Amino acid sequence: MEQLSTEFLYKDSILWITAFTLAGLGFALGPIAIVYLFMPNKTRQVANKADQYVECGMEPIGDSWIRYGVIFYLYALIFLAFDVDVLFLFPVVLAYNDDMFVWRDFIEVVIFVSILSLAIIYAWVKGVFTWKQKKYLRQ
Repeated sequence: MEQLSTEFLYKDSILWITAFTLAGLGFALGPIAIVYLFMPNKTRQVANKADQYVECGMEPIGDSWIRYGVIFYLYALIFLAFDVDVLFLFPVVLAYNDDMFVWRDFIEVVIFVSILSLAIIYAWVKGVFTWKQKKYLRQ
């Protein structure tokens, strides 16, 4: 019986392995090289804008420190509730082929969806889904 541990097992596929490795490195390092080649050099120092916070080339208007409303945080939490619900239900639907435990599985899914829907009901009661338009005074 010959030893397989010392022999290279993929010598017929070495060209494909090399090509995929080089392509992966190209996709990983290519954008970095492109940005380095085409970026403008020393534009902030020439224009005396080294202390500017935003580097997009436009003059910033107002202060960079603004307050975001808590409504965005609440929308993120609601999104997570829906996301977890969908991520759980896809595997459950795919594994729903056993005839013996159909009712037990159905009751488990209903309990899970009802617990996640409590987050939606709580947000609805708290008024998360009503978007109040804020009016800011222009200066």
